[in-house]
Formats: sequence, C-alpha cells, structure tokens
Amino acid sequence: MPKNSYHAYQEFSGFVRLFHWMRAFAIFFLVGSGFYIAYPFLQPSSSVYSGMYFLQAYIRSAHIMLGFILIAVSLFRCYLFFFDRKSHAERSSARNVWDLDAWIKQLKVYFWISKAHGGAGAYNPLQFIAYLSLCILLVLISLSGVVLYYNVYHNGLGAFLAPLFKWFEVLCGGLSNVRYIHHLSTWGIILFVPVHVYMVVFHSIRFPDGGTDSMISGMRYVKD
Repeated sequence: MPKNSYHAYQEFSGFVRLFHWMRAFAIFFLVGSGFYIAYPFLQPSSSVYSGMYFLQAYIRSAHIMLGFILIAVSLFRCYLFFFDRKSHAERSSARNVWDLDAWIKQLKVYFWISKAHGGAGAYNPLQFIAYLSLCILLVLISLSGVVLYYNVYHNGLGAFLAPLFKWFEVLCGGLSNVRYIHHLSTWGIILFVPVHVYMVVFHSIRFPDGGTDSMISGMRYVKD
C-alpha cells in the first residue's frame, strides 16, 4: 500500500445531507424575513405597484411557511439521529463528551499543538456540544414561533395548536417574553453560523479527510 493512502466510507446518508441544506437555507431566509417583520423598513407608499401594499403580509406568510418547514425537517432529522442505521457514527460521538482525553486531544488540534483527533465517531466533543446547543436553540425558536403564530391566527391550524402549546406561553410568563425568547434564539443561531463555517473550513484545511465536502458527498476519508 502506498504511504498515506486513504479509503472512503459513507459518514452521512442522503437524507441527513438533504435535511442539513434544507435547514441551512430555511434558517438563512427566516433570519432575513424575521428582521424585516420586526422592522418593516420598506414603505408601501413608495411604490406605484399595488402589490407593495401587501409586502408585509407576503413576507410574513413566507416566514411562517419556512418556519413550519424548518420544524418538520428538524423533527425528521432528530428521528434519523436516533433510529437511522447510517447515523451510528453520529450517535457514537456522544461518548466523546464524557471523555476527558478526547477534549484534551481536540483542544490541542485547535491550538495547533497536535493533529490527533479527539474521540471517535462523526463529531469531536466540541462539535457535539455545539450541535446540541443548536438543537436546543431550534427547539426554543420553534416553540416560541408556534406560540406567536397561534396568537395571530386564531382559526384553523392556530386554533388546533393553541391548546397544545399554551403551556410554553404560560411557562415563559406571557407573550412578550415568548417574543423575547424568539429573538434571543435567533441571535444565538446567528452567532453559531459563522463559527460553524469557520471551524468546518479550518478542519478541511488542516486535515485531508473531506471535512467540508462530506456534507455534500457524504464521504469521509480515513488513512489506512
């Protein structure tokens, strides 16, 4: 065998990769539309087109639809994490969180002291904690989003969801706090995204194992 040769194996299934990019695009557009809903800086009277008078309604509708898509994709992604056979490498990464040696090895990697990865599986302990934090933020933003939805749309789906999620509104202490949690969760996700992109690029540059493109091709390369 040639020195430093690698063999490929599938780390992420097709569904995992699809849902990753669906969530990424949904989050991107939800953040943009959410900021516009909070501060509608485009004035309808500034346009000669009558459609501009419904701009806020169009953006709100798109925001709501993308929000429910994000909830559905996140629920299915959670199902895959726990029950998909191809997600075994992700589940096994949870053990790294309790492994002190894995933390030390990974910190050495990030401080350019060593090249030994911390722990086995798809994620090192820092990655697992970061993705777990993102999941918590998505749960908070989804719950608060549903509460804000049924407090505006009282019929149809809103009437169905209200008794199911009223507990979260009560737990938060009222609708104003729900809106505040929705905004804080948004900022948490905004802070996560650039750090996530930077660390993925860092890993891809430092290690020739397909770090970035594994979420496109699904393949990871391991040295023989």
